[in-house]
Amino acid sequence: MQKLFDSLEEVYEEIVEIRRHLHANPELSFKEVNTAKYIAEFHEKLGHETKRDVGGNGVVATLKGDQPGPTVALRADFDALPIVEQTDLPFKSKNEGVMHACGHDGHTATLLGLAKVLNKMKTELQGTVVFIHQHAEELPPGGAISMIEDGCLDGVDVIFGTHLQAQMPLGEIGYRAGALQAAPDMFNIRIQGRGGHGAYPHQTIDSIAVGSQLINSLNQIVSRKINPLDSAVISVTSFVAENPYNVIADQAEMLGTVRTFKEETRALIEQEMERVVKGVCESANASYEFTYTRGYPTLINHEEETEFVAELAKKVPSVTAVKEIEPVMGGEDYAYYLQHVKGTFFFTGARNPEWEVSYPHHHPKFDIDERALLIAAKTLGLATLEYMQVHAKEVQVK
Repeated sequence: MQKLFDSLEEVYEEIVEIRRHLHANPELSFKEVNTAKYIAEFHEKLGHETKRDVGGNGVVATLKGDQPGPTVALRADFDALPIVEQTDLPFKSKNEGVMHACGHDGHTATLLGLAKVLNKMKTELQGTVVFIHQHAEELPPGGAISMIEDGCLDGVDVIFGTHLQAQMPLGEIGYRAGALQAAPDMFNIRIQGRGGHGAYPHQTIDSIAVGSQLINSLNQIVSRKINPLDSAVISVTSFVAENPYNVIADQAEMLGTVRTFKEETRALIEQEMERVVKGVCESANASYEFTYTRGYPTLINHEEETEFVAELAKKVPSVTAVKEIEPVMGGEDYAYYLQHVKGTFFFTGARNPEWEVSYPHHHPKFDIDERALLIAAKTLGLATLEYMQVHAKEVQVK
């Protein structure tokens, strides 16, 4: 345990350098060619068995310990977002309009640093470590499902992963068994009315008026159709109907998201949205197109593995609190991994206590306290070694 911690301390500056390199050179989902190359070459230099182009731009590297034992997978995502960075960081994005505004640069740096340390401990490893570097977490259908289909979980006994949380204080670890993150779905509504002069609304079918009524009606689905003890969100996030000031729009388009935890709630909302859209548009003599696209499933952590990591996290230096947290409405395609193998996904606090403002994920001024990278690496590393030690005898018996 102490050797792991000391070794990670020694490579901490390199972990930070990796994070800053990735931050300065972000790439969008499904376009992460250079990032994937950088990751693959890092593992290849360590002598790890490395597979490129797994399920797309994914990279999978394998480190086989000298002693028999279970296979532990560790996952980090590496795609960025279409956001114009507004920070003053010396390593801010060089790619205009693309930014690591969710911490994926930190996730990747953490895993690469840990890979380097575990490589030096090969003779002590009681099993195999599979490093899953996943592309396209931010954009459905995501990279996880295609990587799984391409075999990234073959032979894996357990998987561990973490997400840096800029709104959680540095030093805190957040965990939860069961449902941790919601299923994130998307919808698109196109309303076709009949345009005309703004002075003669009675001769038109005003798509903006129809859309406004539709938004109000959609908001009532959660408040009047969903059990108050359940959790659900319907958010219209874009409403576009561009016209000159004196022209009533003949067409309007709305985009948005739905977040749920239960599959039955998800199905009910999709059904009710279709009914409401049809009813409002037909009552106004407008036509419509409604598309509902299901995103990732609910992320459901396995209880035994979650409690295992939560207990171990208390032994990690610089961890000041290990807290059971409430579920969050954000989505994560890590959920797919947990549908195939046992494991857990936890949050690592990354809010600098001295910052007056800590900007949220997906914000153009988003940043993290880089000390969280070391905490994340130590927690994942400890979980890996302890899991191997506990389950090595089981593998030998088999």
